Amino acid sequence: MKTTQSFGIHFTARADKEKNGKLPIYACITVNRKKCFFAVKQYVDLKNWDNRKGAAKGTKDDIRSINTYLEEVRRSLSNIYQQMQLKGVYLTADAVKDVYFNADVQVHKLSDLFAYHNETSLSTIKPITLKHYFVTQRYLTKFLKAHFKKGDIFLHELNYKFIHDFETFLYNHKPVGHQKPIQTNGVVKHMVRIKKMIGLAVKLEWLEKNPFVKYSIKAKKVNRECLSLPELSAIENKIFNIPRLGLIRDLFVFSCYTGLAYVDLINLTQDNLVQGNDGEYWIKTSRQKTETSVSTPLLPKALEILVSYQGNERALAADRLFPVISNQKVNSYLKEIADLCGINKSITFHLARHTFATTVTLSNGVPIETVSKILGHTKIATTQIYAKVLENKISSDMQALRLKLSAQS
Repeated sequence: MKTTQSFGIHFTARADKEKNGKLPIYACITVNRKKCFFAVKQYVDLKNWDNRKGAAKGTKDDIRSINTYLEEVRRSLSNIYQQMQLKGVYLTADAVKDVYFNADVQVHKLSDLFAYHNETSLSTIKPITLKHYFVTQRYLTKFLKAHFKKGDIFLHELNYKFIHDFETFLYNHKPVGHQKPIQTNGVVKHMVRIKKMIGLAVKLEWLEKNPFVKYSIKAKKVNRECLSLPELSAIENKIFNIPRLGLIRDLFVFSCYTGLAYVDLINLTQDNLVQGNDGEYWIKTSRQKTETSVSTPLLPKALEILVSYQGNERALAADRLFPVISNQKVNSYLKEIADLCGINKSITFHLARHTFATTVTLSNGVPIETVSKILGHTKIATTQIYAKVLENKISSDMQALRLKLSAQS
């Protein structure tokens, strides 16, 4: 990827810094219409300076000496600029000046940005979230190898076309194996991550211009699926002869009646099970994703499942309420469960959270504010994404309205 640079050197005598009738001469370096100045430690009488030519005028030896010195400065700056171009250094007027004064000018690449971002984010980004950045970085590396035949690139080479081409690459990428192609919202998430990292480079002054300035990102609204009551009942009542499927079913159904995300559920310990002021058992924990406190009263079905795992050897060995199993395996086994129960939906563990919000709570008249609190959301708007009101709830509400209107007439 080539970049077009404009470069110029001009000398000027500063009348505003005149001292004892002498004007100091300054060099002006211009790169891409941005300038920087520095004094060259030469002085000249105002009458002996030609500002248009940027040189002293006259034939005396002292005038010739000044112009010879200025030409040496010009030659040195030009050589520095050419060397920096060959090395692929991020070129600015200040960078050329810094090299002239023997300053250390670093050249930053995309890999440097990845390394710095990942190192400094350990204390602010959850490991599970940081893993997604690693995935984005792998896609960027694949893109670089496919389009530029190399695995890295200088930050100053990034431009709008690079960003647009990377987005196109994500849409057209054909995964190997059983992975699905990246959909619109998946592409958006990758672009949001790279935008954040590029923004960091600008703040660090590793990059002068942000290539995302004219780029717009728009996620596609998704109709979030949930299980209907008959589908949930089918999974609850299914008898499995394979123990692993029975375990996954229990974990999934427990989430359907508590709204707990997989990572929060699997990390539950005896300390998270408390008896509330109402005499009922509650789960009190905090969401790993947002560190938001969550208090969930246990519905009968959830409590029944929890009791059935008391004394479970695998759970006790891990000091958990439930046996520990990876999320990847859980989602794989859930597909088997869906097939065995005749459910034609793509079931993942997160679908249980949707089911809790929609089928179990909102459809049964639980206020959205209460549901939001149980789910650990900080904004009602987040809960509204889950809150797809089902047809039977609409029918029930409208029937109540018909009776009310009939009574008034």
